[in-house]
Amino acid sequence: MFTSFLSHVRVQGPRVPAPLLVLVGMFSLHTGSAFTVHLFDEVGALGATWLRLTFAALILMVLSGPSLWTAVRRAGWRERGAVVILGTVSAGMMAFFSEATARIPLGTATALEFLGPLVVAVVAMRRRSETVWIGTAVLGVLLLTRPWSGGADPVGIAFGLAGAVTVALYIILTQKVGSAFRPVHGLALSMLVASVAVAPMGAPQALSGSPDPWVLASLVGIALIYPILPFLLEMVALQRMSRSAFSVFASLEPAVSLIMGMLLIAQVPTLVQVAGMMLVVAAGAGAARSDHTPRPPERRDGDRPRRPRPRLRPVVRRRNLEPA
Repeated sequence: MFTSFLSHVRVQGPRVPAPLLVLVGMFSLHTGSAFTVHLFDEVGALGATWLRLTFAALILMVLSGPSLWTAVRRAGWRERGAVVILGTVSAGMMAFFSEATARIPLGTATALEFLGPLVVAVVAMRRRSETVWIGTAVLGVLLLTRPWSGGADPVGIAFGLAGAVTVALYIILTQKVGSAFRPVHGLALSMLVASVAVAPMGAPQALSGSPDPWVLASLVGIALIYPILPFLLEMVALQRMSRSAFSVFASLEPAVSLIMGMLLIAQVPTLVQVAGMMLVVAAGAGAARSDHTPRPPERRDGDRPRRPRPRLRPVVRRRNLEPA
């Protein structure tokens, strides 16, 4: 189902705008995140993350079939190493986010993570004047977390900030790995690595209490909408957009997260927090208007970029990897 859907999206090319793919991915991601919060009491935050990653890896490996291992054999050590690094970063990104949402509202956790993409965007522009948008976003985050109220959870905030670092790394690495494998192949491999990375902490939480079958079934379903669908769509979008364009367009993500938190887990923000969210979104929008970074050349479905090779040696074809 997902492979045929992804092939359709890739074949459509420019007719499916990259920003639309990002939007669909954001709503899918935060719907899955909100549903997962309900299961933290059953299997723990890291336990839910590990099960979700494991189910996602298994589903993607089945969907990929033998072509996955063919792609791995064709890839060089550099490409395989990039997958391992991306998978490890994806594990950190999802684990930190889960731990943050177990302690602070979904919208606040997302706004903290958004600092990572925003910094990537501003640094890519290489203009000191654009740092005002980072300051605006930081002010918005302060209004969201309200540290002066004494009710802020410092551990949750720390996990959110750690997530911001991993999201920034994820954006950078996804474009590098995305040029080496096809989307489903890349995502399957990175999810497998991420599952292994989270297992030492997540498996004991998930398996200690013998989770009910309905919890496992729920996590299988959640794995389809997060991480499989949003990561695949984001990886396709990143191959059509510049790194900074993707980062600043993601300015809507905190608002999407806040909306899904209100609708699905009854996390109603205060007026001050709404104002903070508006500042975070405004920071992303302001950076977007200043973004003039050219996007990467668009590829058709049959195109495969060539890997650098020594002289007089045959070309090894690389395939695209896609999201963690």
